[in-house]
This record gives sequence, C-alpha cells and structure tokens, in this order.
Amino acid sequence: MPDPVTQLGIDEAELQRLGALWTAREIEQQPEMLRQTQSLLSAQKDAIEAFLKPLLDRKARIILTGAGTSAFIGECLAPALAARLKTRVEAIPTTDLACAPQLYFETDTPTLLVSFGRSGNSPESVAAAQLADRFVIDLHHLVITCNAEGALAAYGQGARGLTILLPEATHDRSFAMTSSFSCMTYAALAAFSGIEAMQGRIEAIATATQGVLTDYTAAMKQTASEGYERIVYLGSHIFQGLARESGLKLLELTNGGLVTMFDSPLGFRHGPKTIVNSKTLVVVFFSNNAYTRGYDGDLLDELRKDNDAARVIAITAQDGVGVEAADTVRIRGLETADDTDLLFPYIICPQVFAFYESLNHGLTPDKPNASGTVNRVVQGVRIHELG
Repeated sequence: MPDPVTQLGIDEAELQRLGALWTAREIEQQPEMLRQTQSLLSAQKDAIEAFLKPLLDRKARIILTGAGTSAFIGECLAPALAARLKTRVEAIPTTDLACAPQLYFETDTPTLLVSFGRSGNSPESVAAAQLADRFVIDLHHLVITCNAEGALAAYGQGARGLTILLPEATHDRSFAMTSSFSCMTYAALAAFSGIEAMQGRIEAIATATQGVLTDYTAAMKQTASEGYERIVYLGSHIFQGLARESGLKLLELTNGGLVTMFDSPLGFRHGPKTIVNSKTLVVVFFSNNAYTRGYDGDLLDELRKDNDAARVIAITAQDGVGVEAADTVRIRGLETADDTDLLFPYIICPQVFAFYESLNHGLTPDKPNASGTVNRVVQGVRIHELG
C-alpha cells in the first residue's frame, strides 16, 4: 500500500476533513508553479518583449494595480522596477483608482496599466481598467492573471493589450491567495527584468523556496502553537510590501482572530512599536543589500535588548544576524541574490504560520470566514457612474 500523500506534514485525507486541503496544496506547490511560470513566459517571450519594448523605450509611466493581495504585488515590485527601468513605476491599488481616478490618471502621460488578478473578476479591477481607458489618451494594458475566464483576461486581449495567463493550478481554490500571489509576482518580475535573464535565476529561487518548506514547516507549526496574540511583520523597501501581505494572510486565515501589523524597521520606532508586549511575535525580513541590512539588524538588536516581545524571528539569506539559530529562518543558495529573488522563499514561513494558526483557532483554512461576510472574490461592491 503506497504511503499517503501529505501536504505541510498532514495527510491529504486529514486535510480534507479539516477543510484545509486546497490551502496546504497551494502553499506546497509554489516551487513547481514558479518553474512552470518561467517555462510559460519563455514560450511567450517574443510576444511579451515585442509588446513591452516600445513602451519601455519611451519611458511610459507604469502603474502596478490590483486589489488586496494583488495590490501588494505592486508594492513588492515597484521600487525595484523603477530603479531597474529608470522610469516611473507606481503601485496604486484598484481600490484607489476606482474611487478617485482623477487623482491618479494623467491624461497626456503615456501609461502602461499592469493589472493583477487571481480571478480577474473583482469589480474594482474591471472598473479601474475601464476608467484608465476613459482618462488616459495613450494607454496600454498588461494583464497578469490566473483565470482564463475572468473579465481582466479578456480586457488584456484588446488592440493595446496583452494578457499573461498563468498555469491553471495557480488559480487558487482556497480563500487566501498563496501560489497566485507568488506566481503573479514572479511573472511581472520576469517580464520587466528580462525573461531570459530570469531563466538563469529561477532554479535557485525555486530550490530556495522548496528549502524553506522542507526545513521550516515543522518550526512554523511549533511557532503557531506558542500562543501569540499580536504578530508584527517588518521589512525595508520592497519587503514592506511583503510584510503587508504576510499580515493579511494571517488576518484572513484566522478570520481576524489575531492582531497583525506591518511596517518598515525604521518606521516601526515612530509609534507603531507600542504594539509590542509579552504576547507579541515580531518577524523581520532582512535585505541582502549591505546598507539596508544595517538598519534591519539595528532594529532586530534593539527589539532583543528591549526584551518586551515574546519572540523576534529574522528571515535572512545571509549569516551574521546575531541571533540564536532557533530564531532565524536561513534561506539557502541566495546569499548574493537580488532582493527581488528573496520575495518567493521569504513569503513561505508567513503562509505556513498562518495556515497552522488557522487550524489552531478551530477554523477551516480553505474557507475561514464561515458567515460569508468576506468572500474569495469580493462581493457587494457597487461601482458608481462617473459624471
């Protein structure tokens, strides 16, 4: 008799009983889905580059947009892409674009609207694309989505558009976005960094991501059993976007049962640090950039010397953070990698931790909000007519 299939250390039959099968599968599948995303992009390389090159050559404004987790993709990428492309790259949620388009769209500025969507059916995302067409004279659409049947996928197929459709398995069936987040993030990073260049980086990224699943799933299960009441995620520059996504994952999967906060290490001292008490877990994402890393380390050292938090964990791709091994998640094989490559292994521990906290709260991770007041695809949004 073959061994039972497990996900995150739990038999699939038990996961099914717990209402947790899809969440566990989708967290576990990320290394392979990242590889598949790169393969898909490589197959479409010529079409993607032909679409983007004229826009990048003339330094078109780039807006990265989405709602919720899809918006945080933009926050994870915008600063790095702006520096790399030497053009305006801004992360503006569809929830802002939809309610105040006049504040964000510039009529005479050539613009590429990059829309992220797991389902591609969020009302604000469709409205933002429509409003962009109305406000901006020279507008192009790049849609990165996991759902071939979504409204956004069709929107990117217009004369001035392109849709990048990700592998079907990334169209996460669970409530919380996990593999959809990582693969949409990767697709955008590769499209704007060079698909061929990323071909040389994908294996190290996927291997490091698998390494976290293999080496730290049990540790995150243990951490989730330690009774924390407040969880803080901290990261500098692009990692502040990742900190925000990490906090949302925990909030979603515990159905609001835990207090979460995100900030930057430098920003945390300016008031938010008052959240720390003896029931607080703090997680710090470390940059590979030596200059930025100094600030990350200073805050980590300060929190440990304060001795107010119950525990402080460093997630790092380099040694030398100065904390006990038990309080370090050490990413292997990316010691000299660009910070953008770290986004993918770094998000794993927050996802796994949130998964086990959901179970510990007596919830079903695949659908933690039993009342239906919060939904996988947002409901109840009324898009108003613009005069």
